[in-house]
Amino acid sequence: MPLILIAAILLAAELAFGILESLSRLVLCLTVCMAAEAFIGRWALGKWPNLISAYITGQSLGILIRSLAWWPYIVGSLIAILSKYVVRTSRGHLWNPSNLAISILLFTAPNTVNALSWQWTNSWTAVAVIWVVGLAIVWRVKRFHVCAAYILAFLILAAMRTWMSGVPLLAEVAPITGPMYQLFIFFMITDPPTTLSSRRGRIVTAVAVALLEAVLRLLEVVHAPFYALTIVGPSALLIESWLMGRSEIQKERA
Repeated sequence: MPLILIAAILLAAELAFGILESLSRLVLCLTVCMAAEAFIGRWALGKWPNLISAYITGQSLGILIRSLAWWPYIVGSLIAILSKYVVRTSRGHLWNPSNLAISILLFTAPNTVNALSWQWTNSWTAVAVIWVVGLAIVWRVKRFHVCAAYILAFLILAAMRTWMSGVPLLAEVAPITGPMYQLFIFFMITDPPTTLSSRRGRIVTAVAVALLEAVLRLLEVVHAPFYALTIVGPSALLIESWLMGRSEIQKERA
């Protein structure tokens, strides 16, 4: 189902706004991601992996990365796929691959790489397409509560930022109305392999992402949501793994 979401976003955006830097860069991301997944997966797991995840990651990077250079698309794709195999816990990888890759590129090469955002404007047509498909997906994977928790926290914290900084409320709320923010809400923070196993844990994590994002926005950190998820998501998974391991030890001793 995430495949449908990404494809729908890409089609709507390209037809309405022509948002891709070039089709060749999208193809490059897809090729590098799928090739890296195939060979690294075969070497690490001893079998050929399913390439659907790599395809989704490649499309995400092709949509979100904005650069006149070619190398960010190659490096970002390699970082995304390698992150699934280099740092893992017993339950799987820690980071949403595309979010981590984009965060690293934005942080290390801000003069060369940007994240796609303003090119989409805030077209309600594009937003409606993403919401319809996105809601269907998160409902199916039982992650709607994650979206709801994040959105509610974001709105409350936006009001608090207005009170603290004097910036108009509409300006603080505006980012969440953009189509690219919808991709973050429906796809990145709800990614099943990198979210906690308990409903309560997922809600707490979503609120924590919104809280750290709010702090980063007050500090005028650009691309705050990407950075917030990169920090909070893996931290929450590690804490959960530690607590589960501790619980198992206590059961064995009992």
